[in-house]
Amino acid sequence: MKPVVRFNKVRKSFGETDVLRGIDLEVQRGEVVALIGRSGSGKSTALRCVNGLEQVSAGTLEVCGHRLHDPDVDLRALRLDVGIVFQSYNLFPHLSVRQNVTLAPRRVRRLTRAQADELADHVLDQVGLRARAESYPQQLSGGQQQRVAIARSLAMEPEVMLFDEVTSALDPELTGEVLRVMEKLASGGMTMLVVTHEMAFARSVAEKVVFMNEGVIWETGSGDMLAAPQTPELQVFVGNGL
Repeated sequence: MKPVVRFNKVRKSFGETDVLRGIDLEVQRGEVVALIGRSGSGKSTALRCVNGLEQVSAGTLEVCGHRLHDPDVDLRALRLDVGIVFQSYNLFPHLSVRQNVTLAPRRVRRLTRAQADELADHVLDQVGLRARAESYPQQLSGGQQQRVAIARSLAMEPEVMLFDEVTSALDPELTGEVLRVMEKLASGGMTMLVVTHEMAFARSVAEKVVFMNEGVIWETGSGDMLAAPQTPELQVFVGNGL
């Protein structure tokens, strides 16, 4: 099968600083890939390249048939296929949960209000928040707001979902509720790239774990590799409980 995401010798520099130094990675449809590593290792930059938020400096990157190394790539079309959820929820405070979820489907996908409302009910069911559809963000916990952010991305019916350290600002209880939603998406066959420091999630949910270090893929394998690291760098990373 042709991979949904394919990095081939991808490099990314900011000025004279090399952040990605030749990344090779393939993600198959329905696969969950966890990107782990210290802050500054390049994992979030790699994720942002997949969504076109950063343009690659060299190499080739193909995502859902879009050639992101091409300066003429249609980013609007790309982002219909690729959803992304960040650490910050970025919900509109003056809009209800339902309105936050339906805004993009109505404006970008041109759905009618009835179609968008039906879609909102479906994706809010997926994240366990249909009963809070008429609430406003300030009435929700941080974990609930993050689940709304996930529902908002799901409403665009993407082929690939990206998660960039979405639980790092949450306490353990709220982290658990967000991770359970992500596990449910994974079991439903969603293709996911997840930047995370949650090693238990990476070990139990991801088919592939990618340890990044100094802008390169240092070690990769199944979640079992976290119990038996092959390199000193991953041993130290896992040993520190990061």
